Amino acid sequence: MLRLDFNENTIGPSPLVAQVLRNFSTEEIAVYPEYDGLREALVQNLLETGCRPGLLPEQVGLFNGIDAAIHAVFQAYGSAGETLLTTSPTFGYYTPCAGMQGMTIEAIPYQGETFDFPLAAIQEALAARAPRLLLICNPNNPTGTRLPADQLIALAASAPGSLVVVDELYEAFTGDSVLPCADFTATPNLLVFRSLAKTAGLAGLRIGFAIGHADVVDRVSRVTGPYDVNSVAVAAAFAALADQPYVDAYVAEVLRARDWTLEALRQAGVRHHCAGGNYLLIWPQRPVAEVDGALRREGILIRPMAGKPLIDGCFRVSIGTTSQMQRFMAAFLPLER
Repeated sequence: MLRLDFNENTIGPSPLVAQVLRNFSTEEIAVYPEYDGLREALVQNLLETGCRPGLLPEQVGLFNGIDAAIHAVFQAYGSAGETLLTTSPTFGYYTPCAGMQGMTIEAIPYQGETFDFPLAAIQEALAARAPRLLLICNPNNPTGTRLPADQLIALAASAPGSLVVVDELYEAFTGDSVLPCADFTATPNLLVFRSLAKTAGLAGLRIGFAIGHADVVDRVSRVTGPYDVNSVAVAAAFAALADQPYVDAYVAEVLRARDWTLEALRQAGVRHHCAGGNYLLIWPQRPVAEVDGALRREGILIRPMAGKPLIDGCFRVSIGTTSQMQRFMAAFLPLER
């Protein structure tokens, strides 16, 4: 089965990770996990890949996947009567977490056929309503919309009473990270999410990171359990962080595959949208449910966008390797005839 429905790494983790998992002992399984050195390893990796100098281990929180980090942010900062400000359509877990805390949700739509970021409307809402939380997926899932780092930092600086959370799970595919220029002393209300799921191939092990001011990271981490990240995930994370060339090579292949896929769609006259991340939106001529079923019979999974604001009637497809996208197009294009 070719899974192009969850934006995962489509070839699996690095050989270093595989070797660590093969060597994982029953003794290690029998004891509680230890996190010594993992924050330091992430900081070193971030500094080597462009993060602003000065980041410290205490500015990194460890979570059982980014979903757990999102939930923790709402538990730590959200309460009834306060407001979550976000965009629409975006990652679907933000609003349920806000709802569980009794928060009001203000979701501002992306603009036009190219889903431009509604910057003026976000600025106005920040100034007028002082939301407790502003969550921005950057690049946005599923539209790929990106906001430059300087504008993200300006939003945080303009609203010191709001926690501005930037979800960067897909930034490796576009290079739009806020971390190279983020000063968490100047903007302590800025928090950044990162993961090893989309590039390093650890989605099944569930490990994610929150990076920001030490006080914010501490507050968010306190609402989680002391051993929420399991030992296998920790061991795999160490190995993945030590093999950045593998991640870089995978990202480069996805970008090549993206270029190939976009050209194939243009030549076929298929309506599509791709602005960032390892995914794109496609509007097929047939009903999406019909296309979904036909591709599933060919062993290919996609993600219908049924019911989502602005994009009902299309589907999202993850971008894998060039050969995988050639397989997808070979199955999809005949459905357009």
